[in-house]
Amino acid sequence: MKKQELSRKIYNDKTIKTTQRKMKLLGFNKGMDPIRFLNLRLFTTFIVFFVVLYITSFGYILAPIVSILYYFLCGKILLDNKIKKRSEILEDEAMHFFEVLTLSLETGRNLEEAFLVTINSVSSSLSLEFKEALREVKYGKSLTEALIGVQERIPSETINNIILTLTQADLFGNGIIDTMYNQIDYLREKRKLEVKAAISKVPIKISIISVLFFVPLILLLILAPVILNYIN
Repeated sequence: MKKQELSRKIYNDKTIKTTQRKMKLLGFNKGMDPIRFLNLRLFTTFIVFFVVLYITSFGYILAPIVSILYYFLCGKILLDNKIKKRSEILEDEAMHFFEVLTLSLETGRNLEEAFLVTINSVSSSLSLEFKEALREVKYGKSLTEALIGVQERIPSETINNIILTLTQADLFGNGIIDTMYNQIDYLREKRKLEVKAAISKVPIKISIISVLFFVPLILLLILAPVILNYIN
């Protein structure tokens, strides 16, 4: 209690809640306690400040700048970048996972049984999240509550929309198979568009590489005789 009270004097509620939400998005088995993360980031920032202050001639100028940059980049690299990467991985896994789930539902199984078959058939990070949800159901939660918990740990709006559809189907008993096939078609089309967008960026990247490396090299080859003649 004392630790929490002290932390709330250092960090405002918004900072704590935002960090806690981001920690959840790293997955059920990856999240660190938000207060611990904030304290660790603050402590290491002080270390960076004094190290820069001690080892550089203009430490009194550089130390504050480097410390501030470290403080904000630390959160971006350790949280935001990891969340973005995890979102991409989960979306890559989503189509296959939900295809197997839909096929399981078509055999006449209920949603919980279909999830059980799917997580035993598909090995992926997304499968682990639903496996955790079924474990929570086993220990007393309803399937709807467990699925809402999965949504809180998934940093992909696309996947969360599908989970919402599943949650509503479980809650109201709606037909789900046709809707799931529509969602799978959407995932497939989204994937195609992402591949096309990546391909369209290739010429731009090649152009940048050419400007940075090949053009100076060509200029050097052309001008080298002139420079040598001038030196001689």
